Formats: sequence, C-alpha cells, structure tokens
Amino acid sequence: MDFLGAHQPELLPGNRPLPAVQGAVEAPHGTTIVAATFPGGVVLAGDRRATMGNLISQRDVEKVFPADEYSAVGIAGTLGFAVEMVKLFQLELEHFEKVEGTVLSLEGKANRLSTMIRGNLGMAMQGLAVVPIFAGWDVDREKGRIFSYDVTGGRSEEHGFAATGSGSLFARGALKKLYREDLTESETTTAVVQSLYDAADEDSATGGPDLGRRIYPIVTVINEDGFKRLTEAEVSEIARTIHERRLEQPDGPRAPLL
Repeated sequence: MDFLGAHQPELLPGNRPLPAVQGAVEAPHGTTIVAATFPGGVVLAGDRRATMGNLISQRDVEKVFPADEYSAVGIAGTLGFAVEMVKLFQLELEHFEKVEGTVLSLEGKANRLSTMIRGNLGMAMQGLAVVPIFAGWDVDREKGRIFSYDVTGGRSEEHGFAATGSGSLFARGALKKLYREDLTESETTTAVVQSLYDAADEDSATGGPDLGRRIYPIVTVINEDGFKRLTEAEVSEIARTIHERRLEQPDGPRAPLL
C-alpha cells in the first residue's frame, strides 16, 4: 500500500473516482460473519449469500479467507472492495515476512488492517463500506483473539465472540445464549453455525444452510497448528444435525432461565 500510495495512489481501492450517480450505488454485499474463541483457538465463519438491494446476487460466495498461517479475515460489506482489500492484506503480510524475516505480531496485523479500512473511508461515505472481522492465534499469548472494526477503521478487541454484517444482531443474540468459555472446538463450531442459522431465520440478507443445493457456511478454525478450513462433509454434518433438531424446535435450543 505504501508503494502504491507513493507511485500510483489512484490504484488504491479508496482513491478510485466513482461516476456521478443518482441515489445509492447498487453493488453486491456480503453478510454475515461470526467468530468465537475457545480454550485452544478461535472459530471464524460466514454464510454464503450475497445480496444486491432486495435481490440475491450470489448464493455460494466465499467470505472467510486466510490472512496468513495463523490468522483469517471474514468480510462483510461491499463484496468487490472487500475481496480486493483481503488480497492486498494477504500480500502485505507475506511481503513483511519476506523482507523482515519474521512474522508480524497478531496485534500488528490487526492494526495494519485498520489502516487499510481507514483508507477506504471515501468509498464508505458513498455507501461502499467494508467491515471485516479479523481473528487469529496469538503465538505470544498462546490464545485465540478476535478484532472487529467500524467503517472508519476503528478497531476493538472482542472477548468471547463477535459478529458483523446485516444479520450480526441476531447472530450475536444467539451466541449470548449459547456461548461458554469452556466450550470445546466441536461445540464452538456448532454454536457458531447455530448463530448463523438464527441470523438467516430473521435477516433476509443472510443465507442459511441450503440443503437442496448443498451450500453450507464456511467454517474455519485457527489454533496453534495454524489455519484450518472445515471440509464440506464436516460442515454439512453439523448443518444437517441442526436442521433435524430444528424440525422439532424451529426456534433452536433453549437456554436456562438462571
């Protein structure tokens, strides 16, 4: 980004001029992203739907990407700019490692992503915002950590769980009832998929597991062994189990009153 900013700043996503338009710019938007920590790492997941206004523009879009070996980014917002930002972020982390001979700290990665989001502020003010979630394994602290952002690049560390996107309100509400600090990796992935199911149940822009088309959420785990994406078979088993239980309890599992 520094190189482009010095030599051809117009190539940076946030500096590209947009033609004058009447009303809001219609572009595919991606939602919803959720993340949750467990004692051995962190889970980052996202639904597969992209919308453009009131239309479904894509049913199988990918919104969760590895940033490097020990971190990942889940994107919500304007899809084209978000994917481009993630690719540039991946390149920056790889470039830093090759030049410095060491990996940037997780805190440093989170700060760098914050700078990139701030650079897109001009586009965000025109309705083309990118609001990701960054999660990873902190090698120094030996635990999973989650960072959320606003459209200005403001960064916050989330403890336990986080969500972003149009269905984030419902996903976060579900996780408030399902999440515990002592959950296992398997239980955490199930809780995260449950929250996406609840988000899809209330938010039209969030896509739930599509059993007919065999389209399931993307679920990733980052721990001391690095980034791992669950296979389609593993996610489909979780999704189908949840679906079968919801045939009996459509609103999902009940949390105790006290």
